[in-house]
Amino acid sequence: MMDSQGDKAETASAAAATSPQDEANICKIQSLVQAQDDTQRFVGLALLKSVLDNSPELQENHDVVQRLWDSLPAKFLDRLLRTGSNPSKKDSKEMLDLAVSVLHTFAALLPEGATSQPKFTDRIPRLVSAVLNGSEETVNMLLQLLYTLVSCQEGAMALVRIDDLSSITEIAPSHAIAMDIFLRAWLNAMVVVDDTSYLANHIDRNVQSLVASFRGTDAVTFLEFLGQLLRQASSEVIPANPKWRSTVISYIRNLVTSRPNSAARSAYTNAAASLLRVYPIAASELIFKAERSDEKPFSYLFVNLLLIDIRSSAPLLLEQLNKPGYSNLSRRLASAFDIICIFIGHLVRSLEDESLESLIMSPDNLLKLRKGISETMSVTIEYLRDRWDATYAGAMGLHPDARSGKAETSMGSRLTLTWDSLENLADEDPFILSAVRALALWLREDENDMLRKEATGLTDMFMDLYRGSSAEKLDFRSPTLVALEALVTFEKGRNILLQHDGWKTLSQDLSGILRQNASAISESETSRGIEIVRVLLQVAEESNGTNEEWMNLITAVAAWDVFLQQEPSPLVLELQVAVLQLCCALLIKASPGMRKRFAHSVSALVGIATQLERGIPRDGLLREDIEDVLGVLGNL
Repeated sequence: MMDSQGDKAETASAAAATSPQDEANICKIQSLVQAQDDTQRFVGLALLKSVLDNSPELQENHDVVQRLWDSLPAKFLDRLLRTGSNPSKKDSKEMLDLAVSVLHTFAALLPEGATSQPKFTDRIPRLVSAVLNGSEETVNMLLQLLYTLVSCQEGAMALVRIDDLSSITEIAPSHAIAMDIFLRAWLNAMVVVDDTSYLANHIDRNVQSLVASFRGTDAVTFLEFLGQLLRQASSEVIPANPKWRSTVISYIRNLVTSRPNSAARSAYTNAAASLLRVYPIAASELIFKAERSDEKPFSYLFVNLLLIDIRSSAPLLLEQLNKPGYSNLSRRLASAFDIICIFIGHLVRSLEDESLESLIMSPDNLLKLRKGISETMSVTIEYLRDRWDATYAGAMGLHPDARSGKAETSMGSRLTLTWDSLENLADEDPFILSAVRALALWLREDENDMLRKEATGLTDMFMDLYRGSSAEKLDFRSPTLVALEALVTFEKGRNILLQHDGWKTLSQDLSGILRQNASAISESETSRGIEIVRVLLQVAEESNGTNEEWMNLITAVAAWDVFLQQEPSPLVLELQVAVLQLCCALLIKASPGMRKRFAHSVSALVGIATQLERGIPRDGLLREDIEDVLGVLGNL
């Protein structure tokens, strides 16, 4: 009640603050714009524009602005926009300029939320039709107005319902804001649209028009736009198999080979990463395709440029953390790491595919890239160590007094530094996730002992990232397991993992996955469980004996009621058998006394293995594994 009285008092005060002369002008404008004669309306509108442009005190009087807006007939605005869109009509340009200018002014002066009302959004089709007919100044103002209107869901849907947006796609190469309009409208519309297939077709059709409009240009602004769209849009509204994909990749290839500047590097890197993420197989085939005729094929040049970009930029990242340009720089480098990741996967698949007649590039180029990737990953390891220390541990050589104090985090009490990132800690930074993912994959796929030993220095970081991950936050668990799979292949890596509670952390996560009903375990959890077993199995098999605490896993698995598990999927069944293999490895290395203490658990494991065996076909891939498990358990 008090707020309502305060609003009324404020309105009364604002009205009282209007001088008699201003009040007379306002009444005159209202009378003119509401007249029956179009000439009088036009004069009133011109007077209205003059008053709003030249009276700062009236601009700040929200009551007066609202009164003037309410008095303005929507149909008259439509008539001005329609006439202004027809160059053959007399004074069409002046009418269009005036209508757009007035709408633009009111959109800026009215309170937030007003632009989502029909009086604004219903004008969007007319505004779109008028884009090609105004002066340069009017077109810029009109596009700014459209950008404002599609920033609300109602305006976004009004734009999406328009069949022909060619007027905007045509001018996109010379007006970058046109892509911002599309991006803002489509991202807002996908939240409320009922028919996602309609929006997907709408996006597909208009991206195709944009591709045609940018033919013959460097397409930098278009590639930057497409990278953002594909990264932020939901999968339901992204076109499934668009015709424009190959043309877009040709734009990327042209840009890469044309000595690009910083903006161009950002555009082609982000666009390529988004395309590869959304269309992994099709885009990989186009970007990394074999080119036997070239001494240095595009894929070699492209990946090499990305590696150089990472190596030259990573050493400067720490000092950029709190600068305005960090988000764009880290986004570009994260995209570069994502591309490297996908390239490594594509390369591994092509080397294993016996049907291919040739490699994607010459052995000499592959060796050069291998060296380049290893050097880049070494720089990455150094950066990750420095960044993690900056976030949590404290930089080497920095006096403890320089640390601002302790911060209580999900990973415990940590000393912090005043110069760390103000926005994202290391475990909240998407760039760190991309870097860790690429590093982990390379550590596993390239058997480089020197690099692996260097990476063992990150084991504490890997385990902290693992413990702090969840499905709701950035999830580092899978890439961490891929990295650990490589690091535990030698003794130093296994020892450091155990020093940082690696066994306890991983076995607890594995037990949590197994406690679920088989039908409730997601595919990502199942895959993570199998990766955990790979790491722990390597540790168990290479150890001199089984530690007492490791046997907690035996107890957890023995308590698993396999009879409640209903028809597990092949992947879940693979996980279940793998866990039993891990239990066998622990029991084999356990002392006789330890085995005796766990005799009841061993009996339970035999029952579980027997139950699982009944669900595995005689010719099944897991048949030999489950028979080996039963053989080991029987001997024990």
